[in-house]
Amino acid sequence: MKRKPYPTDLTDEQWQRIAPLIPPCKPGGRDRKTDMRELVNALRYLLRGGGAWRLLPHDFPPYGTVWWYYSVWRKDGTWRQIHDALREQVRIAAGKAPTPSAGVMDSQSVKTTEKGGPEATMPPSR
Repeated sequence: MKRKPYPTDLTDEQWQRIAPLIPPCKPGGRDRKTDMRELVNALRYLLRGGGAWRLLPHDFPPYGTVWWYYSVWRKDGTWRQIHDALREQVRIAAGKAPTPSAGVMDSQSVKTTEKGGPEATMPPSR
Protein backbone atom coordinates (compact mmCIF):
# COMPACT_ATOMS: atom_id res chain seq x y z
CA MET A 1 0.00 0.00 0.00
CA LYS A 2 1.49 3.31 -1.06
CA ARG A 3 -0.94 5.62 0.75
CA LYS A 4 -1.80 6.68 4.26
CA PRO A 5 -4.24 4.06 5.64
CA TYR A 6 -7.90 4.77 6.33
CA PRO A 7 -9.56 3.48 9.53
CA THR A 8 -11.65 1.11 7.38
CA ASP A 9 -8.64 -0.59 5.75
CA LEU A 10 -8.15 -4.31 6.29
CA THR A 11 -5.39 -5.37 8.63
CA ASP A 12 -2.84 -7.87 7.32
CA GLU A 13 -4.55 -10.63 9.34
CA GLN A 14 -7.98 -9.74 7.96
CA TRP A 15 -6.66 -9.72 4.40
CA GLN A 16 -5.01 -13.12 4.89
CA ARG A 17 -8.39 -14.53 5.92
CA ILE A 18 -10.33 -13.27 2.88
CA ALA A 19 -7.67 -13.27 0.14
CA PRO A 20 -8.19 -16.98 -0.66
CA LEU A 21 -11.93 -16.29 -1.10
CA ILE A 22 -11.42 -13.66 -3.82
CA PRO A 23 -12.13 -15.22 -7.23
CA PRO A 24 -9.10 -15.55 -9.53
CA CYS A 25 -8.94 -13.94 -12.95
CA LYS A 26 -11.11 -15.62 -15.54
CA PRO A 27 -9.15 -17.89 -17.89
CA GLY A 28 -8.52 -16.38 -21.28
CA GLY A 29 -9.21 -12.85 -20.10
CA ARG A 30 -6.90 -9.93 -19.55
CA ASP A 31 -4.53 -9.97 -16.60
CA ARG A 32 -5.98 -8.32 -13.51
CA LYS A 33 -4.37 -4.93 -12.89
CA THR A 34 -6.48 -3.94 -9.89
CA ASP A 35 -5.07 -4.65 -6.44
CA MET A 36 -7.83 -6.74 -4.83
CA ARG A 37 -6.91 -5.66 -1.31
CA GLU A 38 -7.25 -2.02 -2.30
CA LEU A 39 -10.54 -2.82 -3.98
CA VAL A 40 -11.90 -4.40 -0.79
CA ASN A 41 -10.54 -1.45 1.20
CA ALA A 42 -12.43 0.91 -1.12
CA LEU A 43 -15.65 -1.06 -0.65
CA ARG A 44 -15.23 -1.03 3.13
CA TYR A 45 -14.60 2.72 2.99
CA LEU A 46 -17.79 3.31 0.99
CA LEU A 47 -19.99 0.95 2.97
CA ARG A 48 -18.81 2.15 6.37
CA GLY A 49 -18.88 5.83 5.50
CA GLY A 50 -22.02 5.77 3.39
CA GLY A 51 -20.52 7.91 0.64
CA ALA A 52 -21.40 8.04 -3.03
CA TRP A 53 -19.48 5.89 -5.50
CA ARG A 54 -18.27 8.94 -7.44
CA LEU A 55 -16.90 10.49 -4.23
CA LEU A 56 -14.47 7.63 -3.63
CA PRO A 57 -11.02 9.14 -2.86
CA HIS A 58 -8.57 9.12 -5.75
CA ASP A 59 -6.05 6.94 -3.94
CA PHE A 60 -8.40 3.96 -4.32
CA PRO A 61 -9.05 2.17 -7.63
CA PRO A 62 -11.46 4.06 -9.95
CA TYR A 63 -15.05 4.05 -8.67
CA GLY A 64 -16.29 2.31 -11.84
CA THR A 65 -13.90 -0.59 -11.24
CA VAL A 66 -14.90 -0.82 -7.58
CA TRP A 67 -18.58 -0.75 -8.49
CA TRP A 68 -18.12 -3.41 -11.21
CA TYR A 69 -16.42 -5.88 -8.86
CA TYR A 70 -18.99 -5.19 -6.12
CA SER A 71 -21.81 -5.89 -8.56
CA VAL A 72 -20.24 -9.04 -10.01
CA TRP A 73 -19.37 -10.44 -6.58
CA ARG A 74 -22.87 -9.73 -5.31
CA LYS A 75 -24.41 -11.59 -8.25
CA ASP A 76 -22.00 -14.55 -8.29
CA GLY A 77 -22.18 -15.19 -4.54
CA THR A 78 -18.63 -14.12 -3.65
CA TRP A 79 -19.87 -11.82 -0.89
CA ARG A 80 -22.03 -14.62 0.54
CA GLN A 81 -19.04 -16.98 0.54
CA ILE A 82 -16.85 -14.42 2.31
CA HIS A 83 -19.58 -13.71 4.86
CA ASP A 84 -20.22 -17.40 5.54
CA ALA A 85 -16.51 -18.24 5.85
CA LEU A 86 -15.87 -15.38 8.28
CA ARG A 87 -18.97 -16.25 10.31
CA GLU A 88 -17.78 -19.84 10.61
CA GLN A 89 -14.31 -18.72 11.72
CA VAL A 90 -15.78 -16.46 14.41
CA ARG A 91 -18.14 -19.16 15.67
CA ILE A 92 -15.41 -21.82 15.82
CA ALA A 93 -13.09 -19.41 17.68
CA ALA A 94 -15.93 -18.88 20.19
CA GLY A 95 -16.28 -22.65 20.68
CA LYS A 96 -19.57 -22.92 18.79
CA ALA A 97 -20.72 -25.00 15.84
CA PRO A 98 -19.65 -23.51 12.46
CA THR A 99 -23.23 -22.67 11.48
CA PRO A 100 -26.01 -21.43 13.73
CA SER A 101 -28.90 -23.77 14.48
CA ALA A 102 -31.44 -20.98 14.99
CA GLY A 103 -31.94 -17.29 14.43
CA VAL A 104 -33.86 -14.59 16.22
CA MET A 105 -35.59 -11.59 14.67
CA ASP A 106 -36.63 -8.65 16.74
CA SER A 107 -39.95 -7.21 15.57
CA GLN A 108 -38.57 -3.74 16.20
CA SER A 109 -35.86 -4.34 13.59
CA VAL A 110 -37.94 -5.88 10.82
CA LYS A 111 -39.68 -3.61 8.31
CA THR A 112 -43.43 -4.15 8.11
CA THR A 113 -46.35 -2.31 6.62
CA GLU A 114 -47.71 0.77 8.32
CA LYS A 115 -51.12 -0.82 8.76
CA GLY A 116 -50.19 -4.15 10.38
CA GLY A 117 -52.61 -6.89 11.39
CA PRO A 118 -54.21 -9.53 9.17
CA GLU A 119 -55.29 -7.06 6.49
CA ALA A 120 -51.66 -6.23 5.70
CA THR A 121 -51.01 -9.73 4.37
CA MET A 122 -54.26 -10.22 2.45
CA PRO A 123 -54.33 -9.57 -1.30
CA PRO A 124 -56.40 -6.56 -2.37
CA SER A 125 -60.06 -7.29 -3.07
CA ARG A 126 -61.38 -6.89 -6.60
